[in-house]
Amino acid sequence: QVQLVESGGGLVQAGASVRLSCAASGRTFINNPMAWFRQVPGKEREFVIGISRSGDNTYYADSVKGRFFISRDNAKNTLYLQMNRLRPEDTAVYYCAASRFLTLGNYTDESRYGYWGQGTQVTVSS
Repeated sequence: QVQLVESGGGLVQAGASVRLSCAASGRTFINNPMAWFRQVPGKEREFVIGISRSGDNTYYADSVKGRFFISRDNAKNTLYLQMNRLRPEDTAVYYCAASRFLTLGNYTDESRYGYWGQGTQVTVSS
């Protein structure tokens, strides 16, 4: 049974930093490309940031470039999202996702991810 479990969310003030973690278990798929998505009520889930198998390549949504950083520790089967200079518009449920494929041409395509966590809420107050 594959499981992704996010942690680290909460309520913070604008300008603060938060680090989310995503612990994977069940398979070594953690070595596949992974990403973070987010969703607010009434809107579609959107791509935030992605990372290649090795961690050498990262991909960002324009809205988080320069503020959010993704990393992975394959030995620990854990994915991280470091979020800096948070803004109220970053408020969302954040989901980690693992791809079913060894490589991804388009990290923003949800259909390329076969495994999802349950999500963790991040709320940024102004």
